[in-house]
Amino acid sequence: MIKWGILGLGKIANSFTKDLLLLENGHLQAVASRSAEKAQDFAQKYGAKTAHSTYEALFADSEVDIIYIATPHDSHAEWSIAAMNAGKHVLCEKPLAINKQQVQTMINAARKNKVFLMEALWSRFNPSIRAVLDLVQQGEIGKLRHIEANFCFSRPNAPAETRLFNLDLAGGSLLDVGIYPTFLSYLILGYPQQILATANLHATGADLQTAAIFKYEDAIAQMMCGFASNSDTVAKINGEEGSIHIHSKWHETQGYSILKDGKEKIISLPTNGKGFTYEIQECIQCLQNGQLESKLWTHQNSLDLMSMMDDIRAQIGVIYPSEA
Repeated sequence: MIKWGILGLGKIANSFTKDLLLLENGHLQAVASRSAEKAQDFAQKYGAKTAHSTYEALFADSEVDIIYIATPHDSHAEWSIAAMNAGKHVLCEKPLAINKQQVQTMINAARKNKVFLMEALWSRFNPSIRAVLDLVQQGEIGKLRHIEANFCFSRPNAPAETRLFNLDLAGGSLLDVGIYPTFLSYLILGYPQQILATANLHATGADLQTAAIFKYEDAIAQMMCGFASNSDTVAKINGEEGSIHIHSKWHETQGYSILKDGKEKIISLPTNGKGFTYEIQECIQCLQNGQLESKLWTHQNSLDLMSMMDDIRAQIGVIYPSEA
């Protein structure tokens, strides 16, 4: 039995834990918050054995095998490294860190301590996205020419101090939601030959909405993300012989459509729970097999993805204060 600890008990931790408890081999051992009351309430709600009022106490808990880091992403590197230095395996919420240098430091810590580390990019393990990747690689829609993926929702009037727009918290749409369409292009087409990016910035200097084009030898991918408007959140993958549409919201999709020869074939693949179950199972399987990284989403994959977003940020002129 792999025993889980949860660090940071916000909205995403609740969603993750609900899915963890759907699994027969999903065991919630301990939770940690800087608020003792919050930790106790969360532990009682989900049946955790132990509630810790400090993160350090969770790191020292000998009953915990792996820790899910669910804090805001500006602190992912700090707490993941601390957990790994304490000998804990880590599943860290996406983005793994705020830049490639931090990601590399985290990977170095994992290797030094001989512990498992994976970025919790749950979309990589979504059944529909895995099926679509297989279809594309098998040539179902012919040679790939174009990918179009977006992730936008309207929050233009959110307070400047919120995590969406606060640069001290590495705010902005790119790291929050732009990581998803960037990931899809990388997953299907690999690392691009060229990246062209532009953005509209918020008054705080964070990116309000960002667009990027990824150029490949024989294909182009378009990415759009933002907090200024809503989008259809349908991902479209176009080949010379047909198209595949990943249904909305595509990053947590329940199915996809194949459009080919004037016909549309709709495939429904409902997820178990919200969909965190699949990345959890991947972690459990890796630990049971003695693997220190996933073969489906490797350390190099996380480095590449963050490198692409570093490139985009350099072009749109967004620098976080902690990087200055």
